[in-house]
Amino acid sequence: MIASCLCYLLLPAARLFRALSDAFFTCRKNVLLAKSSSSQVEGNFAMAPRGPDQEECEGLLQQWREEGSSQVLSTVSDGPLVDKGLAESSLALLMDNPGEQDATPEDTWSSRQLSDLRAAENLEEPFPEVLGEEEPLPEVEGPMWAAVPVQTGRQYTDCAVLPVGALATEQWDEDPAVVAWSIAPEPVPQEEAPVWPFEGLGQLQPPPVEIPYHEILWREWEDFSTQPDVQGLEAGDGPQFQFTLMSYNILAQDLMQQSSELYLHCHPDILNWSYRFANLMQEFQHWDPDILCLQEVQEDHYWEQLEPSLRMMGFTCFYKRRTGCKTDGCAVCYKPTRFRLLCASPVEYFRPGLELLNRDNVGLVLLLQPLVPEGLGQVSVAPLCVANTHVLYNPRRGDVKLAQMAILLAEVDKVARLSDGSHCPIVLCGDLNSVPDSPLYNFIRDGLQYHGMPAWKVSGQEDFSHQLYQRKLQAPLWPSSLGITDYCQYVTSCHPTSSERRKYSRDFLLRFRFCSMACRRPVGLVLLEGVTDTKPERPAGWAESVIEEDTSESEPDVPRTAGTIQHCLHLTSVYTHFLPQHGRPEVTTMPLGLGTTVDYIFFSAESCENGNRTDRRLYQDGTLKLLGRLSLLSEEILWAANGLPNPFCSSDHLCLLASFGMEIAAP
Repeated sequence: MIASCLCYLLLPAARLFRALSDAFFTCRKNVLLAKSSSSQVEGNFAMAPRGPDQEECEGLLQQWREEGSSQVLSTVSDGPLVDKGLAESSLALLMDNPGEQDATPEDTWSSRQLSDLRAAENLEEPFPEVLGEEEPLPEVEGPMWAAVPVQTGRQYTDCAVLPVGALATEQWDEDPAVVAWSIAPEPVPQEEAPVWPFEGLGQLQPPPVEIPYHEILWREWEDFSTQPDVQGLEAGDGPQFQFTLMSYNILAQDLMQQSSELYLHCHPDILNWSYRFANLMQEFQHWDPDILCLQEVQEDHYWEQLEPSLRMMGFTCFYKRRTGCKTDGCAVCYKPTRFRLLCASPVEYFRPGLELLNRDNVGLVLLLQPLVPEGLGQVSVAPLCVANTHVLYNPRRGDVKLAQMAILLAEVDKVARLSDGSHCPIVLCGDLNSVPDSPLYNFIRDGLQYHGMPAWKVSGQEDFSHQLYQRKLQAPLWPSSLGITDYCQYVTSCHPTSSERRKYSRDFLLRFRFCSMACRRPVGLVLLEGVTDTKPERPAGWAESVIEEDTSESEPDVPRTAGTIQHCLHLTSVYTHFLPQHGRPEVTTMPLGLGTTVDYIFFSAESCENGNRTDRRLYQDGTLKLLGRLSLLSEEILWAANGLPNPFCSSDHLCLLASFGMEIAAP
């Protein structure tokens, strides 16, 4: 009976001792939690080892009884009041209850508490107070008290706040057993960053704000002036007239607003025309080309802003608006200090009554005479023909694209043709809405066999092979009434008219009055008495028949070939359309987040296809030599800059820039 009463009285004391011990170890645990980063707590939370077995717990408890309270109290005598008080009360209960180890199982210490106690005893770095060395307290800015997240039990309320000084003076190593007790901090909600809006293309994060766009979109200048050509000659041999030419689709504001769904990834501020115009002018000033070929130039913006600004920069500009109700067009600008205009020829692709040519695209062809400095003496430079165009976009109408390009090449052939039948140097550039190595691209370089080809295949922009009905190209591609041959020449250029005019005497012409054909009654002639019923009488002495001479000049036949179109201008591309240092194709635009090349600069040069060559010059230099070019970018780089347009590049196309040299010869 007495024993049961004693057990009944000792049971609350044991429970109180247990609660005080929990509070003590929780404070130590909170110190570790405050000193540990959230990432460390989260990383070690799931890796906590299990507590020691029961015998190890009892042995550890017995060790504490034998050591006494003097050592522990001296350890915490100089510490915070909260820790000191908890330690004294806990050890007092340990010393006053020698029979604690004989308590019932439910009253024994938990394995986690003993694990924490064992970890505190076996720390690699003891407290500074134990070593007798007092370290200076670091200065802590902010409030003197810091909240520490703890468990929500009632017995832990007194340990919810600890002094910041206590946290700063203790040098604890994170122990997994103690960290495992810590409650993982709640994740801090992060602000969602804008992602790429196009479905199926992955979420592409914009670059960090601290990285400037001009560093992401860095473009290098590739110098070819000292690189030998296929014949082993350097491009810089002999005196040259050097100039730079830029081709740029600047994105008409009206077209951008009509297709606003293509620019959802752009901030509205960078799509404002005032912002874009300032960026474009800064780009023109930075590269400072001698010839500027622009596409998608809005008419009102051209006359009100672009043309006056370019004129102040020293350019003379020519503009051709698209036919119909379109508000944009093409422009060619040149510096009159470098060139003199010989002729300007606008080209319209629209032909009334022809379904093949019912689109409003246009082109512009200029013939420029380079101006050589007076210090070089009596020297001459061949004229330069510059052509600029923007071909139809529709990927399904490759037949229209071929016909438009044939008209432009015929105009270039007429403008660039010299008196001896050869051609002056030619530069053809623009937005051709066709990918490299497509049939249209090959047509410009070498010619094309088109008969039976699906129309969508001409540009290579999209694949419509899955469609049941496909428009196929038939020969001839355009009617003879267009006046252009399959060699992309005007008919009058192929058959020049004779400068002499035939003259016939009166007697010779009268001889045809009574020829045999004139005396024959036409079939179906209405019989009129006295008019059509009489037969003219042949005068006496006239021959029965006369020699009939062909008085009319026969109409020239338009040369046509069986499903083949070609030209004799010998054009090759400035760019190779591949970035060997990145192993990626070059990109000039990114519609719907997909990078592709549709902008080109072609120039007069004999292409040399040689698979064994590893350098970048796959052509033979002629009168016009390529001296350098501005490198293009890959699709991945443009993704990093959030596509096109962006705050640095204010168009959905990249500009193309090349440097050329022309031979200077003695007269």
